[in-house]
Amino acid sequence: METKIKYDRDTISSFSKELGEPEWLKNLRLQSLEKAEDLSLPRPDKTKISHWNFTEFDQLSVKSEPYQSLNELEDAIKALIDTENENNNLYIQRDNTPAYLTLSEEAKAKGVIFTDIHTAARKHSNLLKKYYMTDGVKADEHKLTALHAALMNGGTFVYVPKNVELENPLQAVFVHETPSLSMFNHVLVVAEESSSVTYVENYISLNEAEGAVFNIVTEVFANTNAKVAYGAVDNLSKGITTYVNRRGVAGRDARIEWALGLMNDGNTVSENVTNLVGDGSFGDTKTVVVGRGEQTQNFTTKIVHFGKHSEGYILKHGVNKDSATSIFNGIGKIEFGASKSNAEQESRVLMLSEKARGDANPILLIDEDDVTAGHAASVGRVDPVQLYYLMSRGISKAEAERLVIFGFLAPVVKQLPIEGVKKQLISVIERKVK
Repeated sequence: METKIKYDRDTISSFSKELGEPEWLKNLRLQSLEKAEDLSLPRPDKTKISHWNFTEFDQLSVKSEPYQSLNELEDAIKALIDTENENNNLYIQRDNTPAYLTLSEEAKAKGVIFTDIHTAARKHSNLLKKYYMTDGVKADEHKLTALHAALMNGGTFVYVPKNVELENPLQAVFVHETPSLSMFNHVLVVAEESSSVTYVENYISLNEAEGAVFNIVTEVFANTNAKVAYGAVDNLSKGITTYVNRRGVAGRDARIEWALGLMNDGNTVSENVTNLVGDGSFGDTKTVVVGRGEQTQNFTTKIVHFGKHSEGYILKHGVNKDSATSIFNGIGKIEFGASKSNAEQESRVLMLSEKARGDANPILLIDEDDVTAGHAASVGRVDPVQLYYLMSRGISKAEAERLVIFGFLAPVVKQLPIEGVKKQLISVIERKVK
């Protein structure tokens, strides 16, 4: 696979100028572009991605029409949101164009910022610069993070001031409409001291894509005593190669909770890392995956304990059918000095066909004595005892399998805070395992 980057300094400079970006962001793009040429690809455990396409794509920018009202939305998008709720905090990105934004008056009065990443760069430059690819995901980690920093073309910025608690969730919907467009979305969520916010995002493809690349980076910062609940449903089409890196940093007594439905139909590499930096910090990651066809997926979930009395929990449930392959790497890392910490993880993979493959790899890395840690992992077929129990009560085998699968995935599905998003995830699971 040719990995030479076809975008040069002049192209990136023109793109940055067109967006009206500050000088620091343009310079970061250009520096990252140079680094991307020499940096190597990441090496996810047990998955060789050197032959995957991350650099060859046709389009980086498409001028799409904004939505004048929610009535213009396609039915697939309407199903994700509550169109009757006047207090919706909603952002819709159409390809890489900000197409719709509404924020409640209550949130505005409290100083909450919820906008697209390009507007944030222009209007909140200093605030964005403080957090953007500094202490979360760094541009020079490997080729894909450098490419992301150089080619970023969409995303959102969320800022919740000190002592502000938002009851209504913030929702972002990223619509992929043009099959040849590649997306380099960046999502940045900042919760200041003693604040709380729930953020939910959806990635949805309206058309089949071919040769497109999605390079997604999320950074979540929960400062002292803050709470961030982050939900996501990724549902991208078969012809898209996806790299997604979601990373959180939790301060003292802060909480970051992830509920992730990873439903892409193309090859996917996913990294989800939570750094528990402060004493008493808490991280909880729940992930549900369905693989089908001949796709290959690799999911690495990692919680690193730096602070004393920190708690980290990982729960991953995956279902594979056809010839799909999924690798689940769960890592609990307790650094020296993080005494009284607790790291727990569980990975379960359910196989629906003989050719499907699933690996669950639990890893504990403990550099401190006075801690507790544990892990569990299993890979297997649908339990015949459960099927027999259901079928003995008049339920068909196909329906019994369906009920077992949904019961298996329920611990993550029920965590999503928006009813429309939860229904979408259930619908996607239904379609993929049918």
